[in-house]
Amino acid sequence: MKTATSLLAAALLLTGQPSHAADAAPATATAIFAAGCFWCVEKDFEELPGVIAAESGYTAGQKPNPSYQEVSAGYTGHTEAVRIVYDPAKVSYGKLLDHFWRNVDPTVRDRQFCDVGSQYRSGIYWQNEAERRAAEASRDALLASGRVKQVYTEIAAATKFWPAEEYHQDYYKKNPLRYKIYRSGCGRDARLADLWGNPAR
Repeated sequence: MKTATSLLAAALLLTGQPSHAADAAPATATAIFAAGCFWCVEKDFEELPGVIAAESGYTAGQKPNPSYQEVSAGYTGHTEAVRIVYDPAKVSYGKLLDHFWRNVDPTVRDRQFCDVGSQYRSGIYWQNEAERRAAEASRDALLASGRVKQVYTEIAAATKFWPAEEYHQDYYKKNPLRYKIYRSGCGRDARLADLWGNPAR
């Protein structure tokens, strides 16, 4: 027996009228960014209102299901990245891009702060044409602003995102002291303040 909802949807298809249920904005969406150490990027994005969660992982590489040891050795082509789950009703993709630029050093190639190698390259990995256009426009606006002379941040189509091992997830919550020492020692916030002013976020 068909439900009232399915009957309504069928009637709308027959009449050519749009189904508002089908057109409704998604409750959540995802975005993929790389900005060096994924422990830090997780924290930076999870502090942004409208972001539900940030998951550490690896993307833009060749080897299926890579391990941290393989990625950190620089042989798989992956970069450390985060997959953001957010509420589009509370924060837009454009706002995520603004937050990304404020938490990355786009002026260096194949490194971020104290971490060196292609596995730490910065990147925006778009999942549809709207994201691609927004990412490229945000990069162009940054260059036009004169704040930086060169942007090495990769803008590319998203490929498979491989979640990192469980001990990497929410590292800043599980190991707050070690995280604080690492972040400070890496010079991340000092460099962000140089680029964007203080506070960086």
